[in-house]
Amino acid sequence: MQGKVNLPPSRVYWGLKFDGKNFVDVGAQADFERTDSFSYGGWIKPSKGSGQGAVLAKMDNNNQFRGYDLLTGDSPIAVHLIHKWPANAVKVNTKKKLVADQWQHVMVTYDGTSKASGITIYVNGEKWDWNIEQDGLTETIRTEKTLLIGSRHPDSRFKGEIDEVQVYKRLLAPEEVKQLSQITPIGDLVGIPEDKRSDPQKLAIKRYFLRQENAEYSKLEEAVVSLNTEITERKKPMTSVMIMGEMSNPRDTFILNRGSYDSPTDRKVEPGTPKVLPPMGSDLPKNRLGLAKWLFQDDHPLTARVAVNRFWQMLFGNGLVSTPEDFGAQGAFPSHPELLDWLAADFRETGWDIKRLIKGMVMSATYQQTSSCSTEIYAADPSNRLLARGSRFRLSGESIRDSALMISGLLIDEFGGPGVKPYQPGGLWAEVGLGGNPKFVQDHGDKLYRRSLYTYWKRSAPPPSMQIFDAPTREKCTVQRSRTNTPLQALVTLNDVQFVEAARNFAERMITQPANSDSERLRQAFRWTTSRWPTEQETEVLSQILNDARETYTKQTDEAEKLLGVGESKSNGEIPAAERAAWTLVASTLFNLDETLTRE
Repeated sequence: MQGKVNLPPSRVYWGLKFDGKNFVDVGAQADFERTDSFSYGGWIKPSKGSGQGAVLAKMDNNNQFRGYDLLTGDSPIAVHLIHKWPANAVKVNTKKKLVADQWQHVMVTYDGTSKASGITIYVNGEKWDWNIEQDGLTETIRTEKTLLIGSRHPDSRFKGEIDEVQVYKRLLAPEEVKQLSQITPIGDLVGIPEDKRSDPQKLAIKRYFLRQENAEYSKLEEAVVSLNTEITERKKPMTSVMIMGEMSNPRDTFILNRGSYDSPTDRKVEPGTPKVLPPMGSDLPKNRLGLAKWLFQDDHPLTARVAVNRFWQMLFGNGLVSTPEDFGAQGAFPSHPELLDWLAADFRETGWDIKRLIKGMVMSATYQQTSSCSTEIYAADPSNRLLARGSRFRLSGESIRDSALMISGLLIDEFGGPGVKPYQPGGLWAEVGLGGNPKFVQDHGDKLYRRSLYTYWKRSAPPPSMQIFDAPTREKCTVQRSRTNTPLQALVTLNDVQFVEAARNFAERMITQPANSDSERLRQAFRWTTSRWPTEQETEVLSQILNDARETYTKQTDEAEKLLGVGESKSNGEIPAAERAAWTLVASTLFNLDETLTRE
């Protein structure tokens, strides 16, 4: 057994030779987790007729084989990543095997995904295909056993020679593995007569000499590796995706007899557009590109109108055409056809500027009207198709959640980034996942308070708090969302962790704001939630709620602490618990006002 070795930071191990007799113990090196990316391998010369042995292993056989290894010989190559064998492990075997009594460069790279697909095996710089034997790793692969060359703990001795063993603390790019495979073990090259060396062998000896005698050369080599790594990292975001393309010889399509797919008639269908709409330009190709350009022709009447109607519906509750899913003969006629025409033409002529369109709508006198009206006006137009008053409708679940977070001061208003998983009930996705997988794993910290736009959405299992407010499942396209007002919605805004936590933070905001009295604080809080000042009667009601809650929580301190413990955000401990709990109850009341949940 050889002694411990000091190893450079970029390579965990480099350069010892195993002679097939005594394995090499390099101590507690290369201790990786299943979520780490790393690479390992070296030059291997298996003996003829040898079975699989460990080229490199950090594995505890007596603890259900926990760890990782590289097994080979005059045989296929096997790679293990194991927590418990075989129930919680990854194992792959190459379809080909190494050649006996020949030096071959073998390198394994792993990307930290805990999947067999994250393992790549290279032989002499070329990828080898493999078969999956196990693919179910979910727990740690860390072990206290040391890293061995030529053996596992305590078996699987390798029969043959190993040289230039390398373990990297990162995922090597294919170009880097290719470069490493060209560095042949120098001892074998020196033994070849000079006149019989090939050009690559001469180059390998030259490189070895330069590395030993010229420090600057080694720095340049490290720089090349670093630059190649940077190139690989920069290419990662450039994901390749499949796209649809036009067939060089499109298949013939025929009208079907009574719509039956197996009963085509002899009437062939050619690509085209409905005759009731403007014709497609003669210069446009009869394919999807031509269709897209036709939709945005200046004389096309539908595209701009449909888009404008959707934005109007978003702001006013109903579109100028009340059937956004149908602009045809079976759809509703526009309530204001001239307005729809003007908005559509203006939208198209100003370069399809969505921001300008929405700004014009919200700054209009029509949008800024109050929803209050006389009994006579309401009786004459209960659905407000004539727009004689402001629209009034229940906000979407996303808007209600974002409003509560914004008012409380919890909202993280950052743009972009991956989806997040805020608070959800336990066992979410269990009913719709195969075998209970994948499982929902809640995020923490700032991710809990990002805008609802970034909430991770699993089709067929949307966030329950959103679904209760009529959010679609996203299993199919929804042009117009339904709106309801049910007791379940009140249960969400009164009891859901996100809303109780928001109320707790809003309470602290109310308590710490500059004010001379509780009444001032209540009036300001009412304005924050409803955008208007409360009446004297409303202020009195809120004051009564506050005083009753103070009395209750002063007597029941355990209940106060229980309420204040909801959510992961930090609480202001300098404020008495009973006071914070009483104001939390007031905040929850304000969040549940009809004016808070409704667009007035």
